[in-house]
Amino acid sequence: MEDAKGRNAEAPKEIPAAGWKQVMLRVKEQLATDNISIVAAGVAFYFFLALFPTLAAIISIYGLVTSPAEVEQQMEQLTSVLPPEAHDMLTERLRNIAQQSSSSLGWGALLGIVLSLWSANSGTKSLFEGINIAYDEENDRSFLKLNAITLLFTLGGIILGSLCVALVVAFPAIIEHLGLPDWLETVLQLGRWVLLIVFIMGALALIYKVAPKRNNPKFRWVSWGSAMATGLWLLGSLLFSYYVNNFGNYSETYGSVAAVIILMLWFNLTSFIILLGAEINSELEHQTAKDTTVGKEKPLGERNAYHADHVAGDPGDEQKSEK
Repeated sequence: MEDAKGRNAEAPKEIPAAGWKQVMLRVKEQLATDNISIVAAGVAFYFFLALFPTLAAIISIYGLVTSPAEVEQQMEQLTSVLPPEAHDMLTERLRNIAQQSSSSLGWGALLGIVLSLWSANSGTKSLFEGINIAYDEENDRSFLKLNAITLLFTLGGIILGSLCVALVVAFPAIIEHLGLPDWLETVLQLGRWVLLIVFIMGALALIYKVAPKRNNPKFRWVSWGSAMATGLWLLGSLLFSYYVNNFGNYSETYGSVAAVIILMLWFNLTSFIILLGAEINSELEHQTAKDTTVGKEKPLGERNAYHADHVAGDPGDEQKSEK
């Protein structure tokens, strides 16, 4: 009856419903045990510090190939889904950046990248630490190795952000100038959002593979958490925006800093969902006895990855709730 719970599953899709139930129950338990809400708050703080330098870098790079007025107009699309307070604050800051001269934008891009790397790298390291906690691993990388990896991911995040901006704000203008049939233009406009979702899922999958200090899991064992986290993030962001717009009284409570509070809460939500995806992935690996790591097949106990080396409920499985 072992297969009834997915002990011999080669991929998450082979885990039956009873096994998925066990996985989700453990995820719920580990969210509390690992203090994921507290870790997410720390990650959110550091990423908030990096927000405006990162935006400056992205917009400065984008501004090198288009006019400042066009940057300002098109960036409105990115902030239109945010609650009014956050939208107004970001719009004002984006306008100030976009209205700089082309030469200033060039230097602004360099300075913005340096500042964002300095501040965002702390957030990236916090995120890596949270993911290691979710995977029950000790992040004992050396100082140089850890910072090299996190800086690479931070820079990659800025580049990916620039690509996403181009996809969201520049792609529609390109399509419009091509003079395509209406039906094809509609398909392409919808396709850009699908591509954006794929970008996000791919980025999360890469983070889940590299962040834990262990033998890398196979892609199939990080793809499910990536997909779930992406879907939950999109849904959560929409619901959060709806709540703030219709029920929240942040302006009355916090006054002039309401926008800051709202953005911090949104970053906290984002960080929590990313760490939730890591917990889902780790507990999926914890459900099977099959080798979930890349490379040659190895027996239990020799895979250099806690959740790949242990099956939930087996003797010797010391889930970190007992640490």
